[in-house]
Amino acid sequence: MKLATITNWAYGGTVALTLLSGMTMILASNAGERERSAIEQRYRLDQATETLDEDVFALSDRARQYLDTGDPTYRLVYYREAAALGSVEQRIAGIRDVGATADELNSLKEAVRWADTLRDEQRAAIAAFDTNDKQRARAIVFGGEYERELDRIRSLIERFQYRLDQRTEAQVAAATAVARAWKGASEAALAITALLFLFVLYFVFRQRVLKPVVRLSDIVNRLAAQDYAVEPPDISRVDEIGDMAQAIRVFRENGLERQRLQEERDADRLQRDLLSRMTQRMQGCDTLHDIGEIARRFIPEIAPDLAGRLYLLDAKRNAVVEACHWLDPKQSRHEFAPSACWALRRGLPHRPGAATIDIPCEHLDVEDRLAIDTLCLPLIAHGETFGLLYLERAPGSPETGSTSENYLTMLAENIGLAIANIRLREQLRAMAMGDALTGLGNRRQLDATLAQVLSDAQRADLPVSCLMLDVDHFKRFNDSFGHDAGDVVLREVGAALRDSVRDRELAFRYGGEEFLILLPGLDAQQAAARADHIRERVAGLTLDYNGTRLGAVSVSVGVAAVPVHCTADRLVQTADAALLRAKAHGRDRVEVAATRHGRNVA
Repeated sequence: MKLATITNWAYGGTVALTLLSGMTMILASNAGERERSAIEQRYRLDQATETLDEDVFALSDRARQYLDTGDPTYRLVYYREAAALGSVEQRIAGIRDVGATADELNSLKEAVRWADTLRDEQRAAIAAFDTNDKQRARAIVFGGEYERELDRIRSLIERFQYRLDQRTEAQVAAATAVARAWKGASEAALAITALLFLFVLYFVFRQRVLKPVVRLSDIVNRLAAQDYAVEPPDISRVDEIGDMAQAIRVFRENGLERQRLQEERDADRLQRDLLSRMTQRMQGCDTLHDIGEIARRFIPEIAPDLAGRLYLLDAKRNAVVEACHWLDPKQSRHEFAPSACWALRRGLPHRPGAATIDIPCEHLDVEDRLAIDTLCLPLIAHGETFGLLYLERAPGSPETGSTSENYLTMLAENIGLAIANIRLREQLRAMAMGDALTGLGNRRQLDATLAQVLSDAQRADLPVSCLMLDVDHFKRFNDSFGHDAGDVVLREVGAALRDSVRDRELAFRYGGEEFLILLPGLDAQQAAARADHIRERVAGLTLDYNGTRLGAVSVSVGVAAVPVHCTADRLVQTADAALLRAKAHGRDRVEVAATRHGRNVA
């Protein structure tokens, strides 16, 4: 007989004995419940009989108290309690309800009838006492005959109680015997079940644990030493030994799987380190070109099976322009409109060639776009889109990529955040270096730009000219039309100056209504011609404020050049002196600084 068959029979016997013991315990519990019910019924019958006994002898006590004291209160109490008593059936109904038998009730009825007979004698005694025949009244309720009748009633009640005691004691004894019998049977069944269970446990432990462990201990020890090259024995029998061998095989496979997972964790840790290092490098970038160089260097290491491009959003041209690429991507164009990419439209990653069917992007430059597996990741930070990270499977790479899409999403988030930081720094720098009203550079920007322009001109041996401009009679606009109208004048003059130079970063608001323009590479004569052109352009402005014509606007211009008129460190002061001379000579004119005897004269 097989080991499994023996074990199954033992299990079946254990289950059967367990059910049998459970049934005997239930029957023992039911017998105990009957015992408790019999005791409870006895208690209720005692209470009901005690109440009846009190009712029978209470009227005698009231009548005797009245005859002894003559107090009419006892007479009233007597008649009230007598009236409260019902018929014999009513008075024993409660005892019948709690379980008294008919034979027992008949003896009780006889006692109640004798008590009702005494009630007539009690009333006769009360009537005699009320007519001052006290001797006769006392002879009735205190006489020997009356006492004998009371004893007869008491004897009948005690006989009734005795019969109740006999019956309830018999019921309790029978219920107790049955309960003990079933309890003994349940304990015997539990003992047999426990013995059989211990036998089965010992048999299973010996046959299914000890022998397989002994036979397979060598293999287990080798596997414990992580020697996963060992081959478990090929045991194909369908029993516990075969299960143990299968467990060892599973353990070996799990060990191999753990080795594979450890290799994946190592690769994952490497990718995390690369991603962290890339993020740190990007946080130190100052320009978008640096971002592109870092992405071109790190992304092929993070995702070696994916070629791609990094695009930046050019808001002025409404175009997405390539910043860099790696591993020679073939599918996506170098430049396209933002609407050509579904990722930029939705602000979410878009992968049309994956397991989920989706619409391919229009910037894919292939005929059959449905067959291309690409991934577009929008570069978003602080709720603003800055570009796109485009990825495609590199030539010769496996169909299933080794890089998790979660890492690619993190990569895009880090690049987007780095671009956002650079854009934010550029905005802050523009705010710090620019004039909010005119959009021109401020004094701080002038100081930085002037030093660079003069240094470049000195190395190239080229002249540098400076135009200092002042809006004529500017106070008139503020006094006549208000400061908002003055702001309109300054804003329009600033726009005219910005459009009059090739490099807009060379025009500055010097302060108040004064402006300054640097003209590197132009000598004094060319600068004077440019200044006159600017003056005429400003004079041609037509300015309105809230429907009111502000009138003509003119500027006075002072021109100075290095090295003709002054040294580099005196360029702005020399142009300012020429401007003062233009204002002194009538305004709306251009004055060029002059040099006499090696000294600057304005």
